[in-house]
Amino acid sequence: MIRVVVNGALGRMGSQTVSAVGAADDMELVAVVDRRLDHDTPFCPDGECPVVGFSDVAAAVEATSPDVMVDFTSPSTVEDNLRAVLPFGVHCVVGTTGLSEAKLEELVRFAPSGTALFVAPNFTTGAVLMMQFSRLAARYFPDAEVIEFHHDGKADAPSGTALRTAHLISTARDEPSAAPGRETELAGYEGARGALVDDVFVHSVRTAGHVASQEVVFGSLGQTLTIRHDSFDRASYMPGVLLAVREAPSHPGLTIGLENLMPLS
Repeated sequence: MIRVVVNGALGRMGSQTVSAVGAADDMELVAVVDRRLDHDTPFCPDGECPVVGFSDVAAAVEATSPDVMVDFTSPSTVEDNLRAVLPFGVHCVVGTTGLSEAKLEELVRFAPSGTALFVAPNFTTGAVLMMQFSRLAARYFPDAEVIEFHHDGKADAPSGTALRTAHLISTARDEPSAAPGRETELAGYEGARGALVDDVFVHSVRTAGHVASQEVVFGSLGQTLTIRHDSFDRASYMPGVLLAVREAPSHPGLTIGLENLMPLS
């Protein structure tokens, strides 16, 4: 059995993860963590047998000796969470975005040899495929823009998925787009062309009603190609989260992206 702690257990993604881990035959939910919980209190996911709830992740790890911690907290706290947990040698599966690759490389050095730090900008298999298809298309379509849609409670913009997509497009294409850029923005309307991420324009939409969607619009002479993925329910993330809990410990060190755990060829 894989012993799992879920950090951010009262959040949207955290609560889904608690239910998914609790229902998995090969996993044991040994503790949940959320800053809104009282220290060392019973927590009853789905009204079932209680696990111990903690407000402090280091205390939870020290008390329960998990194999894996899953973190769905916030960009402002995830670095401190990893600094607290990695020295215990606990494998970390992180869905919280906001840390640069350089910062993640720094953090993984806090862990004993053989410890895994796995980070995914998106845990849906469809989003992973959308990013990989975009990487392939970038070789043939010089112009590309990313438009991402999320619910109005999302704490970061652009999303981690959009940042990752832009990076994959930029590294795959032979030359940057010649499409008009920020120099065309009218005075007083700066930002109309979006955020420039690795020479790819990214536009973030935040409204009630969305869960998570992203489209990548490619253009070349006389044609366009649009690749789009939509998540209508947070349950769509759970197969990827469980895959990461199972497979990440076999990939010590830093790994970024669910595609590294999915056979894509």
